[in-house]
Amino acid sequence: MKTVIAEKPSVAREIAALLGAVDKSDGYYSGNGYFVTWAFGHLIALGMPSDYGISGFGVEYLPIIPNPFVLTVRKIKLEGKYIDDKNAVRQLKVIERLFKNSTEIIIATDAGREGELIFRYIYEYLGIEKPLKRLWISSLTEKAICTGFENLKEGSEFEGLYHAARARSRADWLVGINASQALNVAAGQGIYSLGRVQTPTLAMICRRFLENKAFVVKPYFQIELQHNKQFVSFTSRSKNRWETRREAQQVWNSIERNGSAEVVSVDTKTVTEQPPLLFDLTGLQKEANKLLNLSADETLKIAQLLYEKQFITYPRTGSRYIPEDVWADIPKLINGLKVREKYHCAELVLKSGGLNKRILNDLRVTDHHGLLVTEKVPSSLSAKESAIYDLIAFRLLEAVSEVCIKNVTTAELQVLHHDFYIKGSSVVEPGWRAVKGDFNNKDSSLDVEINSVIVELPELKAGDILKIKSGTILEKQTRPPSLFTEASLLGAMEQAGNDIEDKDARGVLKGIGIGTPATRAAIIETLFNREYIVRNKKSLVPTDKGLQVYELVKDFNIADVAMTAQWELALRNIELGNLDAALFQKDLEEYSTVITKELLQSELNKQPDILCPRCKENYLSVKEKFVKCKGENCGWIQFRMICGIQLSLCEIEKLVNYGRTDLIKGMKSKSGKNFDAFIVLDEDGKSSFEFKVKDK
Repeated sequence: MKTVIAEKPSVAREIAALLGAVDKSDGYYSGNGYFVTWAFGHLIALGMPSDYGISGFGVEYLPIIPNPFVLTVRKIKLEGKYIDDKNAVRQLKVIERLFKNSTEIIIATDAGREGELIFRYIYEYLGIEKPLKRLWISSLTEKAICTGFENLKEGSEFEGLYHAARARSRADWLVGINASQALNVAAGQGIYSLGRVQTPTLAMICRRFLENKAFVVKPYFQIELQHNKQFVSFTSRSKNRWETRREAQQVWNSIERNGSAEVVSVDTKTVTEQPPLLFDLTGLQKEANKLLNLSADETLKIAQLLYEKQFITYPRTGSRYIPEDVWADIPKLINGLKVREKYHCAELVLKSGGLNKRILNDLRVTDHHGLLVTEKVPSSLSAKESAIYDLIAFRLLEAVSEVCIKNVTTAELQVLHHDFYIKGSSVVEPGWRAVKGDFNNKDSSLDVEINSVIVELPELKAGDILKIKSGTILEKQTRPPSLFTEASLLGAMEQAGNDIEDKDARGVLKGIGIGTPATRAAIIETLFNREYIVRNKKSLVPTDKGLQVYELVKDFNIADVAMTAQWELALRNIELGNLDAALFQKDLEEYSTVITKELLQSELNKQPDILCPRCKENYLSVKEKFVKCKGENCGWIQFRMICGIQLSLCEIEKLVNYGRTDLIKGMKSKSGKNFDAFIVLDEDGKSSFEFKVKDK
């Protein structure tokens, strides 16, 4: 008998049916020479400090460097204590019995780093040595599974993948456990955590937030002119910016008296927009966050469901290309989409005279190719599942379509001695843009960035005199660095190595992100669960707790994107067999010792000294829900949650020290309406709202 072990019961059920293992038992299927069983994700994990006889947060135990690492059954928390998960224990006994009664084990967990680790930890924990084969497939369709079993790979081919997965697991344990426990010892109260990827991600969010807050917004003014030629209306805009409305008004008065503008130069270029590549997981998560407002974690869960229902290929991919042997299936996939009315453009794509092979690249495919739909087209899905499926399906149709060709025109004008410009574009060949009929959205994946709005212009040439129908003074403001959304944060994590300041390090680490496509969503969710960040509409904003941790660790290597990117590079090299996992672990052990010592010497809970606005004698005590005077006879208190907005520590300081906060946006009245206001204090320390006076 051969035992096949899948990652989940649903996958095991599909495999068992195709193998003819139709007899259902407790925890497995059997028949036709096969046992087919399953895990429930990670049944086995690295032991916690208590498994090494360490309890509490005693400084005498730090750093904890296991030798050897201990594997334990998955734990669950019950009445404040961690105990073995009974379901995990029961399933492990089933797996152990089947392994003992088998001549061969076929690994059918998800074909990736985490899937490999799930099986290998079970295999190592049980200590049963049998010949290993590997099912390596990119979709769960009947065809893919049958083809996979006809071409099983030797388990030894994936030793590098296993060593990289185990090294990642141990690295996260060494840094996370030691740094978190050291931080909790230093804090003396509260629950804090640090992590190999979690902390540099928090640092990116906090740094951007502080840059945004510190940015001084300055108003500026531009002039926009309206023209008409050959029955086409269009506008031009001043190149200059004026600091005051008065200056802009004086210029406009002169221009209005002049009444016309001269065309100085006209430049028209033909621009070719290549179609976007297929989605990898990070790209799908970014697009779903921007268009559907779905979190990265939600998108991954929905994509995983679509994969298990056999509608899409393996979602945890880091590639946007396909190999040569998959190309022959592309016309079949597109042909299958034609049965749904919403994909009527599939017919046009097939008839366009040849599919674009831009996504075909064997060298750019990693463990799995870019996201594709399968030949099994869904007839009924939930709203969110349908939306994610549509993103993947339409992206496939776009990716194999022809290029979009546009004419982009830039004209320079002069009015008196002031320079103006006009930009416009027109579509020559719609190409891939015709799939959705959308010609105005700029896609971050495109190779060419052009003016994204289609503006038709009349024929213009140098020397033309254009009459000025009217003019408008545009009031604008300089923009601070944008706060991260989940989409932009995923992009920053993916491209972290590109932004490293050190030139040599940037050359080595370019294209190396922090985390992997499969883990980035979980990292962001961890920051939410730790109460380090919150959502403010679409933006990710650090809490006081998150800023507190950032201020403590911002100068340590644990918050350094460069170091984390170097670790990710090392893990890749371990997988490829170019680096010994033992050397990597030794480096992490040494680093864990250093960061533990640094954190134990730090002060986390040092609060700013803010004098009470009422008594002017005692300092304030800052709590999570309120701030109050430490003086027994004063009694001044200010609650931090006001109309749905939590006042940050920075806003509390401004309120008390200067009598007012900055403009706070997005507060909600009792009737549910949003409003913006300043919070101000009077001489007695009572707070009230002050509303911004709008210009007439």
